[in-house]
Amino acid sequence: MHPPYRGGVHRFLLTPRWWGINIFVALAVPFCLFMGSWQLGRFEARVDSHREATAERPADQVAAPLDSLLPVDTETSGRLASVSGEYAEQMLVPGRRLDGATGFYVLTLLRTDSGKAVPVVRGWLPGAADPAKAPAAPTGRVEVTGALQAPENSGTKGVHAQGGLPAGQVGVIAAATLVNIVPHPLYNAWLTVQTPADGMLPVPAQAPANTGLDLKAFQNLGYTGEWFVFVAFVLFMWFRLYRREVETLRDAEAGLLDPAAPADPVDATAPAGQDPRDQSSTGIAPVR
Repeated sequence: MHPPYRGGVHRFLLTPRWWGINIFVALAVPFCLFMGSWQLGRFEARVDSHREATAERPADQVAAPLDSLLPVDTETSGRLASVSGEYAEQMLVPGRRLDGATGFYVLTLLRTDSGKAVPVVRGWLPGAADPAKAPAAPTGRVEVTGALQAPENSGTKGVHAQGGLPAGQVGVIAAATLVNIVPHPLYNAWLTVQTPADGMLPVPAQAPANTGLDLKAFQNLGYTGEWFVFVAFVLFMWFRLYRREVETLRDAEAGLLDPAAPADPVDATAPAGQDPRDQSSTGIAPVR
């Protein structure tokens, strides 16, 4: 029980216990505000990257050299890139959906003048992956223009990352997957031709990974709300403790509380002159 603080009821804020409480609040509030702002910033960054990645490219966009657009980011993803060379190995990418149908990509490596090869998705065909259905790539030197795409990973929608595919098929379009299949050094990107030939359908450019407004993005928004709720909770608890302390001290000053009251209340039913603590639960005094 605090003694009454006459002339300054708020002097209890200078006690060691309240110094600890105040320091905790002074550290917890800015920390929670910082974490909430950081999570909000991550959500806003996802919104901005989603807007950039899904922004409609101008129809008259001029293709830029492939090397000038690397590495692929939210600004260069989907941009038209041009590169020249000769087609080399051809593979199929099964289990890819387009317009509600399941089919496969026809992927051909283009060996460039630099010696590195870039995967080029020349088009999409419906049905099961069958090398007999895939048109052969043009021979000789060619110049290819296609939408630049970031490498896929195991989290990319539609990929087959478990392995076990037949020879000549690949489940993930990425240099890390193709490096053990082809003998050429690879660009860490790929192109999708927007005007395919031989009856194939064009594969539309996709937004790079971690740029969409998916569940993870809205988790950042939820964490933002949680951190700001923590701020309100800390301030509420401090105010509640402060108010209870003030009320207790004012009651003591007004004489509503007896500072000399014993911790263990005296049993009013005990006989006069007898310590009630000398009685057992049966009411019989213990033998000393």
